[in-house]
Order: sequence, then C-alpha cells, then structure tokens
Amino acid sequence: MTATDEQLYCDIPPTKLRNREEKFKPAKTSKFWLWVASMFFFNMLQNRFYAFRYKGAENFYERDENAPTILFAPHCNWWDGIVFYNIAHRICHKEIRLMVEELNRFPLLRRGGAYSVNKKSPQSAMKALKYSVDVLGDLRNILCIFPQGIIRPPHFRPIEFQTGLAYIAKNAIKRYGKINLIPIAIDYCFFRDNRPEVVVEFGQRIELFDDRNFERKELTHMLEHSLQKVCDNQALEISQGDITQYNILFKQHLKWYRRIEQRLKKIDLPPVADV
Repeated sequence: MTATDEQLYCDIPPTKLRNREEKFKPAKTSKFWLWVASMFFFNMLQNRFYAFRYKGAENFYERDENAPTILFAPHCNWWDGIVFYNIAHRICHKEIRLMVEELNRFPLLRRGGAYSVNKKSPQSAMKALKYSVDVLGDLRNILCIFPQGIIRPPHFRPIEFQTGLAYIAKNAIKRYGKINLIPIAIDYCFFRDNRPEVVVEFGQRIELFDDRNFERKELTHMLEHSLQKVCDNQALEISQGDITQYNILFKQHLKWYRRIEQRLKKIDLPPVADV
C-alpha cells in the first residue's frame, strides 16, 4: 500500500491562490432566515456530536453591555463556524457576524450573518475589516473572528495572528470608546462515548479603552498570548479528564447498548471462590 500525496493545510489563503477579484458581500439577515439557520446548525451538531460542553460564559455575561464585543478563536476544521454560530445564538443570544472566505461558494450563509473577505490584496481585505468595525456599532451583533487567517492543524503552536483583529479592535475603540475581546478555545474530543463532543471555553475578557496604549503588532501579540493561554488550559483539563465544571448545551440520550452497559456496571457480582 502506498501513501497518497495529500496536502491538508496551506499557508496561502484560497482567495489569494485563485488571484481573482470578487465583489464584497455584506451579511443579509432576516428573522425568518436566522430562525432557519439556528435550527439547521443546531441540528447539525446534534446529529454528529454526543454533547456540547462549555464553561467560562460569565466572562461574556459580566461584560459592559454598552460596549461592542468580539469573540476570537483558532480555526482547525469545517465545524468551527457552526460551533461559533451556536455560541453566538444559543449561549450569547446575539446575532453572529462572521467573516467567511470564499463566501461565493456558500451564498446562503449571508442570511445567517456571514460576510465575505477576499485576501487577494490588502485593498480587497480592507473592505471586510472596515465592515467589521461598522457591524460592531449594532449591539445586537457579536463579531466572531478566526484571527489566524487560515486553517491550521488542531492544537497548532505557536498561535499566530494576522493583524486584522488588532485593526478592528483599535478602530472600534476610536469609534465606540471601548471594546470587549474574549478568546474562545474550541476542541473536539472523544470521552466515554462512541461519538465526539464539542468542548468550548470562554477565556478571560479583555477590555480596551485607549488604543494609544498598544501598537498594532503589540496588541496582536497580546491577543495571541491570551488565546494560547485559554487553549492550553483547556487541553490540560481535557488530558486529565476534568470536565466537571462545564455546562451542557445539549447531551444525547445513551444508545440502548450503552444503557445495558451502564446497568451491568451497577450489578454486584458475588465473589469468585478460590479453587
């Protein structure tokens, strides 16, 4: 048997690889389509995962509600956007605004709150960054960002950002006076079931008032460190099987054969006599 030559990850964003100009497309939501998206994306998770666990949501709930909020997380696979959608709608109870590259392939995502970004050139990408600052002005929205800019392998280290998140944050401070930034760790784990679970942790909230205290690169490094810290802490807890502090968004009923297994474990068998 020979190994296949398959490249799973690339350091160059797909829109830059194609080198094709694409028109910027803003989010285009309505109550009906948000309801459809909420049901559809929640059912997708329930059909594939055994449970959705989360902790640290008080870092979001205890924020200054008069200031806009950005959630940012690593990006390792296709499910990340679906998980972010459910975080925004079912935990934070906000409309998501999510920057999506190659939105032309999935135009209906605009109805759920996605908007496009083309990384063909800095000028093209700037349209999405400026729009990101604009949508923060509506406090019904919550902006969700994958600041690495490309998909990386799970648990990739070191976590390194492009400077787009820092640009959005600094300009949001100038316009709105304050910004909340919350790092989010997302992992997908097998515990004791035959299906994986989604594990989410809200990191320590960062409140910024004055963009003059940070240069763009300095702010980027600070946000990188905050995300890596919460991701490393989550990985340590998972490695020790410590998930007792997590809330549960959903958890499936045990399959019939797992219920039998649980019942058998509770049966006290008589001791075996020595021969």
